[in-house]
Amino acid sequence: MNSWHCADRDMALEAGRVLDRLISAGHDAYWVGGCVRDELLGRSIQDMDLTTSAEPGEVVGLFDNVIPTGIQHGTVTVVSGGYSFEVTTFRTESDYEDHRRPQDVKFVKDVREDLRRRDFTMNAMALTRDGELVDPFGGEADIRNRLIRCVGAADERFEEDALRMLRCVRFAAVFGFRIAPSTWRALLGKRHLLRFIAMERVRTEMEKIMKGPDPLRGLELLRRSALLSSTKAATPWERISAWSLDKLNELPEPQRWELLLLSGRFEPEEADVMLREWTFSNAFRIRMLRLLEWEKAAAEVPPTVSDEAELRQLWIAWLLRWGQESAADWLAVNGVLPPDFRQNAASRRVAGVLAAKGREWTDQTSIQQMKDLNITGNDLLAELNRRGGPWLGKLMEHLLLAAASGEIANEKEQLIEEAKRVTEVEEA
Repeated sequence: MNSWHCADRDMALEAGRVLDRLISAGHDAYWVGGCVRDELLGRSIQDMDLTTSAEPGEVVGLFDNVIPTGIQHGTVTVVSGGYSFEVTTFRTESDYEDHRRPQDVKFVKDVREDLRRRDFTMNAMALTRDGELVDPFGGEADIRNRLIRCVGAADERFEEDALRMLRCVRFAAVFGFRIAPSTWRALLGKRHLLRFIAMERVRTEMEKIMKGPDPLRGLELLRRSALLSSTKAATPWERISAWSLDKLNELPEPQRWELLLLSGRFEPEEADVMLREWTFSNAFRIRMLRLLEWEKAAAEVPPTVSDEAELRQLWIAWLLRWGQESAADWLAVNGVLPPDFRQNAASRRVAGVLAAKGREWTDQTSIQQMKDLNITGNDLLAELNRRGGPWLGKLMEHLLLAAASGEIANEKEQLIEEAKRVTEVEEA
């Protein structure tokens, strides 16, 4: 393979130059791992890792721009032509700490020994500069057979690094591969070791599953394996209603997470705790919670509220509280829920009206934030001749809703008149 079909041309040329420099200095060097696998799969290659017989200090001495990213374990990053390449010395590993990190790393001179330490056969292949495939464990055949199989004894590979179990599920979901029976049995037998893995690592694997082309397959494998029940922050998987996820793949990634939480009927407070334990970002967590708050508010609309105008008023109030993104999220997620997801007729009726009219009501609401009001808190203090306090925030919220829903015009004079009216009623 002298040319790469699935890699950026310039990136492949630069990687080749790095290989040539290593080889001309008397070292063995290969492309390795994911880039070789993805070329055989016909998938776009995002980065190109290299492996070499040169020890880290020798690699550092050969290149002008080197970052010692993991030099104690034999990995440095060589920057060449604007591209970054991880270059790792052939090595063996042993004495894994907390079923994740090797304590003992030994540099070796045989690429096959290096490939032996890797997780799955499809990732344990190397490619020479001349295009010869080094495949001692049958990775190419497993790719043809669409099979995920551990290198060597699967229970040993999972014992070394428990995160490999989630990677196994992720690869099966993203590539549409089967998991070899021996690998699946070992995964079930070693799943308790996931309690040693940081939730940040677990979350990253889950995000890759949820971003992939078939997250439903990944979620089904997770359900069958009960892997997530063994992590540091266990997920109450039994609450997830699989039947409500049938159209999950139709949604973009953030809304896939929202549907997952909704299908488990998580209260916002429960979800908040869980999302924090899973180390999601604040922005992501808030987006999820707003969707759950919106759904909760819609579910709690009293049966006596049947008039479309009343529902419009509620929609606009939620829009002001949780924002346009949350409105769009609710509409998208509601659109893929089964018709009988909501458990009573009143909730189904309300959801139907909101789904039919919500987008129109959102588009009609030109005033959606306090800054859109043509009046300020200082204006009201001056007009009402009162000192500030909690009452002012409540009054401003009342004016915002009144103007947003069209009850009054967003004009300063009318806003002042409405403020005076409300104040007089409260003081009466």
